[in-house]
Amino acid sequence: MLDLTSDVVDLTAALVDIRSESGDEKVLADAVEDALSALPHLTVTRDGDAVVARTDLGRARRVVVAGHIDTVPIVDNVPSRVEGGRLYGCGTSDMKAGVAVQLKLAALVPEPVHDVTYVFYDNEEVDAERNGLRRLARNSPELLAGDFAILMEPTDGVIEGGCQGTMRVEVVARGERAHSARSWMGVNAVHGAGEILDVLRAYTPREPEVEGLRFHEGLNAVFIRGGVAGNVIPDECVVTVNYRFAPDLSVADAEAHLREVFGGFEVRVTDAAAPARPGLDDPSAAAFVSAVGEGRARAKLGWTDVSRFSELGVPAVNYGPGDPTLAHTRDEYAETDKIREAEKRMVAWLSGTR
Repeated sequence: MLDLTSDVVDLTAALVDIRSESGDEKVLADAVEDALSALPHLTVTRDGDAVVARTDLGRARRVVVAGHIDTVPIVDNVPSRVEGGRLYGCGTSDMKAGVAVQLKLAALVPEPVHDVTYVFYDNEEVDAERNGLRRLARNSPELLAGDFAILMEPTDGVIEGGCQGTMRVEVVARGERAHSARSWMGVNAVHGAGEILDVLRAYTPREPEVEGLRFHEGLNAVFIRGGVAGNVIPDECVVTVNYRFAPDLSVADAEAHLREVFGGFEVRVTDAAAPARPGLDDPSAAAFVSAVGEGRARAKLGWTDVSRFSELGVPAVNYGPGDPTLAHTRDEYAETDKIREAEKRMVAWLSGTR
């Protein structure tokens, strides 16, 4: 049982101690649903392992505060522990500290200045097709409607605008099989893949400025496979490449770019998610940056579900207490002071006292 009256750091620890690796979020989703259902000012809806809680006060504007409840696989980093002002454990930074802040907001601000939709969703850390927010957008888009959205992704307490797009492609080197004792009768595809790696080594990523924020792209091999048997010259080698691209490009633009970069090779797109432009000129976003971010914002160097909200026509930003550089690491942690600071800032903003 989650105690929403507890300190936000203790609540984060309780969330961390409930395992919720992608695809195995039910126990945590049940706990979140039970805790929110006890709050009379909220209407709670469940979709699979996603939980949505809404106020309905007739306010002029509605904001959406969203966060995912899943984590990457645990590597001996649960249960949580506190050492030297840091809360350690799987998902502390990405993003159970942010989820704890969401839950505290829901409990502490029963009459917010805006109507609020709190979204807790599953399967963010895996392929886009399984994403719980994507499922909600497909099944019940009205639950995600709003004038502005905040993703409680780890940003180290700095507001981050937009997000990069991501695309994975398989770049294929072809060859011809032969017996390894007569290798000259074949064409070694693994050797041919060296040309693909040469392209990657020589590639210079762009650093474009989009709506005043500086993005930094990346193009990297993340997998390679090839080989048939220990005595066979392989006829195929596949290099999986991940492209992180700035929001001045569309998914179609990114694919066209990769086909040009790897001209002469077969290129197969296996996964893609669109970027989102910063949109900080939107009045709601600008007001949030001023109130919570003290006028400061930077580019989001990664993909987040602000992209989903962008597709739905809802301006969105990233803001959370965790450090994004610690996400997915064995020694992941969140600074306890920053968790409490995020809670304080968000409560003040939503209460209209800041």
